Amino acid sequence: MHGDSIHSMPRITRKNQLNEVIYEIDVEAPLIAKKGKAGQFVILRLHEKGERVPLTLADLDPSKGNVTLVYQVVGKTTLELSQLKAGDSIKDIVGPLGKPMELDNFGTVVLLGGGCGVAPVYPQAKALKQAGNKVISIVGFRNKSLIFWADKMAGVSDEVITVTDDGSNGKKGFTTTALQELIDRGVKIDRVISIGPLIMMANTVKVTKPKGIKTMVSLNTLMVDGTGMCGCCRVSTSKGTKFACVDGPDMDGFDLDFDEIIARNRKFEAEERVSLEKFKHDCQCGANTPSKAVEKCG
Repeated sequence: MHGDSIHSMPRITRKNQLNEVIYEIDVEAPLIAKKGKAGQFVILRLHEKGERVPLTLADLDPSKGNVTLVYQVVGKTTLELSQLKAGDSIKDIVGPLGKPMELDNFGTVVLLGGGCGVAPVYPQAKALKQAGNKVISIVGFRNKSLIFWADKMAGVSDEVITVTDDGSNGKKGFTTTALQELIDRGVKIDRVISIGPLIMMANTVKVTKPKGIKTMVSLNTLMVDGTGMCGCCRVSTSKGTKFACVDGPDMDGFDLDFDEIIARNRKFEAEERVSLEKFKHDCQCGANTPSKAVEKCG
């Protein structure tokens, strides 16, 4: 594991619901909190039979020995995680994994965070600001009720542009719309970082590639094993096959075949839906905790 740390049975020390589908937790992981850097991630398991879930390090508190993780409830495991409380323990957490972000004084960096992608954008914006960059953050949500971490993003950015799909807060449109407007205004942009849904990151590249603005995207949604052994997160690049978990998760957006990536990400949608519905059924069987429900009804 290249010196990465495994914390067994770590406690959730804090839990906060950020909006109707996104949660924020602090987890005890002192060695990871000490070693972790912006752009890296962890893999956690809720119990012995649980799947491996990759989550970006959204914030670190070495003094308390905690890492902050933000996740969206989209499937069985994230739903199960959302039912745990502060004081509950999970099976294990391993990290920091992946390569840290490329960090330098690039000049002006525009960061795009779409929905839950705002959480992994935050530590990168913070690190870039500390390195002397001008930081412009574009954060996008479906509507006003889903906005989170507005104050945190403002604290690490020279400018924050908020967009919503329905126009209920900030500008109406998408993160890529706001990015195109900056380019059209003649803002000199030295680098773009885009983290969010795959289609958003693909569309970011369509905006920046004609202008030759280097664009980094994050591919941690493809991961399963997280350590380079399973091969599930392989991606085709001009330099050959790469693995998002060990060669990334941040990768050069110009170098990726997004059609291939999006197709692979959808491969197990049907199985994931079945797993989610089965878990919802199990939780109605009278067991006290999600894990016991799985044991009782699975």
